[in-house]
Amino acid sequence: MTTTAPETVDTAALEAVFDAAVAADERIEPRDWMPDAYRATLIRQIAQHAHSEIIGMQPEANWITRAPSLRRKAILMAKVQDEAGHGLYLYSAAETLGVSRDELLDKLHAGRQRYSSIFNYPTLTWADVGAIGWLVDGAAITNQVPLCRCSYGPYARAMIRVCKEESFHQRQGYELLLALSRGTEAQHAMAQDAVNRWWWPSLMMFGPPDGESPHSAQSMTWKIKRHSNDELRRRFVDICVPQAESLGLTLPDPDLRWNEETGHYDFSPIDWDEFNEVLRGNGPCNEQRLARRREAHEEGAWVREAAAAYAAKHAPGSHSGGTPHSTPERGTAASGSTEHPEAMV
Repeated sequence: MTTTAPETVDTAALEAVFDAAVAADERIEPRDWMPDAYRATLIRQIAQHAHSEIIGMQPEANWITRAPSLRRKAILMAKVQDEAGHGLYLYSAAETLGVSRDELLDKLHAGRQRYSSIFNYPTLTWADVGAIGWLVDGAAITNQVPLCRCSYGPYARAMIRVCKEESFHQRQGYELLLALSRGTEAQHAMAQDAVNRWWWPSLMMFGPPDGESPHSAQSMTWKIKRHSNDELRRRFVDICVPQAESLGLTLPDPDLRWNEETGHYDFSPIDWDEFNEVLRGNGPCNEQRLARRREAHEEGAWVREAAAAYAAKHAPGSHSGGTPHSTPERGTAASGSTEHPEAMV
């Protein structure tokens, strides 16, 4: 696609070029002209996605110190670390749209930008770690794989690695639930209880019904999204039913049954009142999640300040010491980047 055009070019002509590029499945890149509404929609969606990754570290990190074995502890630590990395990729993608990471985090901490409602539910037992891996990460994969073909290049490219890692997380969760399901009677009951509690919030992750989704139709026109909320939700249910049977667990929906006419499973209506209450901040853990995020951000201030000072000291043309190509001493930061994982936990 053509890059930013001179101011003398008619906006209508620029929009026609943009529309043609989207229609031809070409990628829109940061220096290309794009409608303000397209940019704003991407910032909203990518920010919400990034926020979800770093808030989503909390429910599972709650179990790192209580994992039943060293192997399980190592797996969970690696997964939580992956989620931090996903947040970093996505904040970087958002920055290509002209918004700073600090601005996005300030909006999150002030409650002016959202994250996925699923992370406002508590992890009550060890089995919840498995249920999150199987159901929550499974829903994320269903929703995010099509984003690898998003019309905006940086977002699409970031999603390739994210989806590969989320797929691994989903398999880890499934394996954990399988071990519990085939264990003692108490372990099987714990796994079933976790699935009972996480099933419906997982279905809510895809967003409101198509007729009530304010952004979905336009996002699909722009090919930011490739499928509607209801279509993705239906696909997720179809995947989960046979997997639940293999696990020896029951999905908590008495109306769940195969529909020969549609070729999909029918399922009960979702309690959208609960979904809206959680979005309004009235979920079980809303206040706890944001309070912990603000606290972590404040505790990480010294890391960001030190990284910024180091970058300024070693920037080309700096006379405060060092050279642009000087090698830092052992034990110091090797880069001026503020993308330090400690600042994101």
